[in-house]
Amino acid sequence: MSTAVQPLRNITPFEELSLEAEDLYAEAKNWADGEPIQTQAQCDALDKLDKAIADVVKRLDALRVEEKAPLDEQVQAIQDRYNPLIQPKKGKLVLAREALNGPRAAFKAEQARIKEDAARKAREEEERLRRDAEEAIRASAGNLEAREQAEEKLALANDAAAFAKREEKRATTGLGLRTTYRAELTDLNAAIKHYWAAKRDEFSTLVQHLAADDVRAGKREIPGFIIHEEKKAL
Repeated sequence: MSTAVQPLRNITPFEELSLEAEDLYAEAKNWADGEPIQTQAQCDALDKLDKAIADVVKRLDALRVEEKAPLDEQVQAIQDRYNPLIQPKKGKLVLAREALNGPRAAFKAEQARIKEDAARKAREEEERLRRDAEEAIRASAGNLEAREQAEEKLALANDAAAFAKREEKRATTGLGLRTTYRAELTDLNAAIKHYWAAKRDEFSTLVQHLAADDVRAGKREIPGFIIHEEKKAL
């Protein structure tokens, strides 16, 4: 009985490059065994291997870009449909909300001011009534009728305290306002001194990045730094 031969499946370009990459990785693993190279021939072999790896990396990246291009186009088409309406800082609805926020915020801020003023006046009235009640209580010693009148004043003060508390709650809730904060740099030297003391590691990292940018731009003398020359294989 004959056995049918199954046709070989065509491999994709990615699979082909993956096989090549795995072979190169295995070869690199054999070389990178912790032992130093001893001869120029070995160094030449490593240069050749490095170039082969770089070539596969380049071809893989090109294939990646080609493979995802249709998806990028689909994503961009979706973005292009939605951006005119909702793109941050540019979309029509975003701009509409920004335009409406000004008068709304101004009105709500004024309402908040009115409520705060009412709460302040209610608290001041409560404090006045309580002082009167306390003075009346002190003056009523030995006089029951005066003490009764003083207790009535105290009851009024307690009612005023409850009213003031309600007004204070109204002044701090349901305003429709959101408080945000923004830092404005006004004294660079003071800011540097503060962050140098408070976040020295982060500050040092920032300065190191700035120096690295300068070195890449060609500077070879930077105050506070020693520029080291290093050789790397091409």
